[in-house]
Amino acid sequence: MRDLAHPKPLEISISHLKEMAKEDYIYMLNNKNPIPLLQLAKEKDFNTLSFKDKKNIWHILITKNKNHNLKELLDV
Repeated sequence: MRDLAHPKPLEISISHLKEMAKEDYIYMLNNKNPIPLLQLAKEKDFNTLSFKDKKNIWHILITKNKNHNLKELLDV
């Protein structure tokens, strides 16, 4: 996992959101819950999921497709 200084990860993620097609998704692992990214994604009507695993790693999934059950996609 790369550790990038803030706000570079947010800028990269936003760039990817702008380019996403409906069938695309972003899956990332992070040491923190990216609340600003998740809020922005929700404001833009993206479907989001984030959870912390037993190793304190955050799993983040974002897609434009509202029909996806994100928990099912991650097999959570």
